[in-house]
Amino acid sequence: MIAISFRFLAGRYHATPWGRHVNEGAVEWPPSPWRICRALVATWRRSLPELPRQEVEPIFRALAEPPEFLLPPASAGHTRHYNPWFKKWFKKGPDNKTLVFDAFVAVSREDTLLVRWPQLDLTPEQRTTLRLILENLNTLGRSESWCKATLVEDTPFTADVGTNRYHLVKPLISTQPPSDHEIVRLLCPDPSKAFAEDHDVTVRTRTRGRGKIKQTIQERTTIYDPAWNLCMETLQLHEKRWSDPPGSCWVQYARPRECFKIEPARRSRTQAAKQPAVHVVRYALDSTVLPLVTETLPVAEAARRALMSIYGRLTEKNGIRGRSATFSGKDHSGQPLVGHQHAYYLPTDEDRDGRLDHLTVVAAAGFNPDECHALDKLQQLKTGRCSEERYPLRLLLLGIGSLADNAVGPLQHATHWVSASPFLAPRYPKARGTKRDPPEVIRCVPNFLLLTLQEELRRLAQTRPDLSQLSPDEIQIVPCIDSQGVFRIFRGITDAIGLRPIQFKRFRQKRNDDGGRRLAGSFRIRFPIPVAGPIALGHSAHFGLGLFVPDNS
Repeated sequence: MIAISFRFLAGRYHATPWGRHVNEGAVEWPPSPWRICRALVATWRRSLPELPRQEVEPIFRALAEPPEFLLPPASAGHTRHYNPWFKKWFKKGPDNKTLVFDAFVAVSREDTLLVRWPQLDLTPEQRTTLRLILENLNTLGRSESWCKATLVEDTPFTADVGTNRYHLVKPLISTQPPSDHEIVRLLCPDPSKAFAEDHDVTVRTRTRGRGKIKQTIQERTTIYDPAWNLCMETLQLHEKRWSDPPGSCWVQYARPRECFKIEPARRSRTQAAKQPAVHVVRYALDSTVLPLVTETLPVAEAARRALMSIYGRLTEKNGIRGRSATFSGKDHSGQPLVGHQHAYYLPTDEDRDGRLDHLTVVAAAGFNPDECHALDKLQQLKTGRCSEERYPLRLLLLGIGSLADNAVGPLQHATHWVSASPFLAPRYPKARGTKRDPPEVIRCVPNFLLLTLQEELRRLAQTRPDLSQLSPDEIQIVPCIDSQGVFRIFRGITDAIGLRPIQFKRFRQKRNDDGGRRLAGSFRIRFPIPVAGPIALGHSAHFGLGLFVPDNS
């Protein structure tokens, strides 16, 4: 038994079937025996010309018999290229190009294509010679079909070859193939004619001398050495207008209909459970003119709109776009979600220059695969700035993962936290009713904001295990107020003035939003133990307002 294995190093096999045009998108699978024999002869003449003809010809004659194939799992594909015309075919100008289809078979770089001749055998010396030729064979098909060919020894040669994924392809003996097979024609060498010298040899007769010494001499000239019919080139076939090369024959093979079907890998529930959930996505903002920190709310709203739009396009079915509850913060009926498990959009100024340079999207509920796909496609934001047409706001994906893997920016661990954007009161003062606020709280804005901030911290502790053990008395809250009693948001130690909350944009782009009329302030919070971010509290907390960052001062 003789068997050869081919492993395609680039994961692709490029070859057009005989008699088909390249732009038909057809691919030869399995490789034709005619192609394999020609590749072996070419390797011998190019790389091992020192091997004598009488030593290699018996090997090639043995391999001219129609073989069997064991096909690995594969899929068909193609690429399209617009190539310029050659100069001699120049037609309409330098911009005129022609569309070329490059069809191929995609296979795993680790799988092998097995070609076997069950009824044939070679001597040990012939096997050594064939093994040497195969070691120098580096392509099968077109030049980009890199391969590694080896002579297989001591292989059981069952149809599954260790797995049941391989497909056995044999010459068709009966007139009809099995119901789950189809007929493919492969060009094969004719053992009785492929190695004849009928067409590549030109015989010329000439005479020499006169009278009794006159001689007739026959001169034989060949294009190739050896001048086998197997070695004829396409140019010669076109000149002689042959549809099939001499010394060849067509052999019908029965190929499984599902040879290009790839079964999806099944993952068990335990494997899916081990896959870490995605809770955090980080971006870097890039633009010639970055937005100011006062535009935190518009940037966050633009990120939400863009992600909802991308998600809708990705999940559209029958003209109906999908809707992500995690991105929108609303259920399928349009009602706001409770529990604050949906996405927070947190633009931050992490180099303290007064302009936003990062965007963090975090959701306690996590993101599903479709939402992760949308997050990956987010590349640009449209906030409505006047200079946005000239200086678009682009995003560069920095990281995606869990909270533990992204302890940077507003997700750090710290005991001291300070307002990076104004804290908006989640409610208005209550002067009447059983749950009315004390008079000293209603009359003093800092006292009212301090009370609502404490309420927000208690609400946050209900969803955060690391905060549930802390007593409200252990958390210190100090208003950030200047000498005149005005709230200030400081960007760092060197910032002696700070921004007033009124300088930030606080109205959302939705009907009846009252964020700009709510009381706003800034605070410092001190926890007895390091606490992990993000900490975003108050009205519009999901859009970057009420965000606290570690206080390095």
